[in-house]
Amino acid sequence: MSSTFWSGKPWQAFKTFAILFSFTVNVILLIVLLLIAPLIIPIVDSIAKPIVGGLNSSFIDMSDASIVRTIQVEDEMPISFTLPLEATTDVVLAEAVPLNIPARFILPGGGGSINGNVALNLPQGLVLPVELELEVPVDQQIPVALDVAVEIPLQETELGAPFNTLRSLFEPLNNLLIKLPSSNDELIDRVRSGPNSEASAATVEQ
Repeated sequence: MSSTFWSGKPWQAFKTFAILFSFTVNVILLIVLLLIAPLIIPIVDSIAKPIVGGLNSSFIDMSDASIVRTIQVEDEMPISFTLPLEATTDVVLAEAVPLNIPARFILPGGGGSINGNVALNLPQGLVLPVELELEVPVDQQIPVALDVAVEIPLQETELGAPFNTLRSLFEPLNNLLIKLPSSNDELIDRVRSGPNSEASAATVEQ
């Protein structure tokens, strides 16, 4: 029964119907495309190309861009160190300074020596040269105010990967739209010229 069906008239009728149906559908689709092509091409050229091209250019610029700005830093920095200080300076006495120091007096003519004390006053305003050699401890907070110039490539931030993904998505679509005819007249010229003209046009663009 099965082999009779596949080799009999019902199967031949089904094949004939399928061929005619497919042919009819293809003709209808072709007619529809020919009717709407004059409407689609201007829309693609005036709307789709600028939008996709603008987005593609924007993503390219963003992926190659850098974040540039000046950051103001205001903080306090702790410092702690020992400052060696060596200097020679003049000191002026603010008041009289009494001195009482032991002394040894040598008598003339071999008369021997006498131990005693010498008492005197250094007068107020006397200038004395003084040599200083000190170690001064420094431990305090220093205010810091700086303008720091910062330049960060966008590729090195977390935004780099999403922009590269969007760029890889829109770039092929943009290239495809660029290759499409920009007007109905250009479409007719391409259809008349055949594939050779498209190949030569692609060669000229390269």
